[in-house]
Amino acid sequence: MLDLLPILTSLAWPFAIAIAWIAGEFGQRWTGLPRISFYGLVGFALGSPQLGILPLPDIGPVSMLADVAFGLILFELGYRINLHWLRTNPWIGVSGLAESLATFIAVYFIAGAFGSAQMTALMLASLSMATSPATVVRVINEQRSSGQVTERVLHLTAQNCVLAVFAFNVIVAFWIFRTFEDLGDAIWNSLVLLAMSILTGAVFGLAVPALLRGLRNPRQDATAAFALAVILLVALSYAGGLSPVVSTLAFGLVARHRRVAFSQAQRGFGALGELLTVLLFVFAASTLDWQKVAAGSLLAAVLVLARLVTKTAGVMAFSHLAGISWRKGALAGVALAPLSVFVILLLEHARLAGVHVVEELRSVAAVTMLLEVFGPIIIQRALVWAHEIPEPRPEASHAP
Repeated sequence: MLDLLPILTSLAWPFAIAIAWIAGEFGQRWTGLPRISFYGLVGFALGSPQLGILPLPDIGPVSMLADVAFGLILFELGYRINLHWLRTNPWIGVSGLAESLATFIAVYFIAGAFGSAQMTALMLASLSMATSPATVVRVINEQRSSGQVTERVLHLTAQNCVLAVFAFNVIVAFWIFRTFEDLGDAIWNSLVLLAMSILTGAVFGLAVPALLRGLRNPRQDATAAFALAVILLVALSYAGGLSPVVSTLAFGLVARHRRVAFSQAQRGFGALGELLTVLLFVFAASTLDWQKVAAGSLLAAVLVLARLVTKTAGVMAFSHLAGISWRKGALAGVALAPLSVFVILLLEHARLAGVHVVEELRSVAAVTMLLEVFGPIIIQRALVWAHEIPEPRPEASHAP
């Protein structure tokens, strides 16, 4: 008699991805909400702590594919960063620094007021500085958004990710040693890690365009070459203890400035990117436990509100200096609300690396779950109110 359990287990992920994709398509058509909100809901419902359809997350092919999906999105985000714009308008970078620091300080004191230990509050504060690039890039691509708010959100998201990775690594190192004497070493090690990650990504950003030029058909071959390079870069980053977040961002940024252009159809890496995005959001949500979500729900709600206020105020404060109105500055700040996938993957890898901080950050699970569902909706609304999403045409209303 056949043992059905291994067969059913092997089918769990393909069926989960199919269900999530169907839920996203019908959910988007019926409600107008972003597809990734439905991907997250399906992943959470099917996760091991809930319905138990999906196995416990662990190191394996699904985890690796989720990392590759995240790497492809980060590459695309880096590819859309315009350094010349940031040099001519440095107030964009200043506003990003201000809103990140304000968020860090606010979340640290709120977590402390809720009784969190100092180290837990510091980790929570560093994670809260981030904005989820997966959600931002996906919603912007799906909605075909373009304009001042859209571009600022992309640039601020990249900046927030680098700052969050730096702060998180400093605090994790400090958490390991637990002495203030080692704080200098922790900062130095985190700076070295960032520099090495940037250098590795930059080498790829120089080598791959050179290879494509050698093939004499860079535009046609660009998608496959960049996708393969991202897979290799993510693997090398983990093997070398580097940050795949920073290295893939740097890869995309340098590749853009080597002037190998993506066509509109190649953005998002086509069907490969679509499939991996579904897997990424299902995987991230499946790692959450409803009991931890419920336990941290009050703190989570306060932190979500605090992030929204500090990020909005931080961008608004420099909006006129950065060349946009108060209203558009406020909308750019609101659009920085998504947090989920970035934090979930960062915590998951910290746990798998032996840094047992996940259990101490129960409230983060609730924050990420709230923003897994509501984050895409918030950024979508901000872009709609900024009038940067084109009106849907009747014949195109069902287009992907």
